[in-house]
Amino acid sequence: MSKLKEIFLKESGIAADLKHRKTINYNLSKYDEAAQRGKLRYENLDLAKQRGSFLKEKVAANLAENILEFEKNAIKNGIDVVWARNGEEAVSEILKVVNEYDARFLVKSKSMISEEIELNENLEEAGIDPVETDLGEFIVQVAGEKPYHILTPAMHKSKEDVAALFNEKFKTPPGLSPEEITLFVRDKLRKKFTTAEVGITGTNFLIADVGGVALTENEGNGFMTISFPKVHIVISGIEKVLPSINDLPLMFPLLSALGTGQQVTVYNSLLTGPKKENETNGPEKMVVVLLDNKRSEIANETEHYLALKCIRCGACLNVCPIYKNIGGYTYNTTYSGPIGSVITPFLKGFENYNHLSFACTVCGACTEACPVKIPLHDLLLLNRKKSVEQNESGFGWNMGMKAYEWAFKKRSNLDIVNGKVKNRLAKTNKNVLGKEKEFPVFAKNSFSKTQKRDRKN
Repeated sequence: MSKLKEIFLKESGIAADLKHRKTINYNLSKYDEAAQRGKLRYENLDLAKQRGSFLKEKVAANLAENILEFEKNAIKNGIDVVWARNGEEAVSEILKVVNEYDARFLVKSKSMISEEIELNENLEEAGIDPVETDLGEFIVQVAGEKPYHILTPAMHKSKEDVAALFNEKFKTPPGLSPEEITLFVRDKLRKKFTTAEVGITGTNFLIADVGGVALTENEGNGFMTISFPKVHIVISGIEKVLPSINDLPLMFPLLSALGTGQQVTVYNSLLTGPKKENETNGPEKMVVVLLDNKRSEIANETEHYLALKCIRCGACLNVCPIYKNIGGYTYNTTYSGPIGSVITPFLKGFENYNHLSFACTVCGACTEACPVKIPLHDLLLLNRKKSVEQNESGFGWNMGMKAYEWAFKKRSNLDIVNGKVKNRLAKTNKNVLGKEKEFPVFAKNSFSKTQKRDRKN
């Protein structure tokens, strides 16, 4: 468990940062209020979750069939479909298209999968400037940071933080209001939209029966990323597929209600290819990059395949007591919170990321919040089991747990040594509880020893 200590305990100062916690708690409280309102649209929310769960589980269990159906129909629509086994192949294919149009910059709509393959860094290395057009993504890009949250990239920043950032980077007047910041960014990005040769988006769902890409967003930047450039590139994980267009009336409202608390997201688009001969507007070329990146391996897992049901709403992060205290960056991964802790060891290897599975109180709040009923806390426990079976915990941790098991099996085992020895043992690793906590002092004699002594007297 050295990795657990190295990352989580090293970053324990984040949990004690009162300003950080105040900002996160405030922003999450706003989510809680919105989510409660969003759920009111349902007469029977649990039934909607059950239907969403059944649909996504069926897709995950028949992933190859569904994604091949999408490919067939997308090609009929004039979409170029490209398969990528990993991030390197995905970036390579995207660069081919970008270089074909000699684009020196491009516009991007919010896409966590682009973060997964480190697309921005690779584009910059190739001399291409990626411009994030989602307001939250734009803010963290300007700050030189990564998204803090699956759905809300700048959740860790207050409006005062953003105003100070823009004052520093763009020399805007100090203390701008959120409305003024939004107008400034809108004006700045408008010029980028109208001159970009290439636009890149993610997708919320791939629709197999019509060969289309479903995109939902609140700012309109996604639709502008599609409309103005000559080329539209979509990056999607293979698990995003839905069998039918008839599934959208179920899935779009679940995503909006549990993700942002809205009755329905502002912009909902279904894209079925580049512009046709009789159409004036739209991209001349549309490319869909289907990324595996070990998703097919997860699909073959007996129980973990259920994680592929995820619709990336972020609800599990918003209710997680661990996330609320340590924040998104401490995970040091693309996908944070409970769902990130479940899938990242599979995506990046248990040897380096098994510690994430232990960042869980097993309270079950994430499972309860999930709109498609992924048993997240159960999967985290199974990750721990897999970690032990693969011997990823390390010799020191394993021996320590065996000693713990023996000591706590019987009260008499704990009473072999007195409080003085226990205090010394507790201080063997002074940082085991982090910098902000200390072990309580053990009494000289345990309660049972004291009780036995008193009875004799």
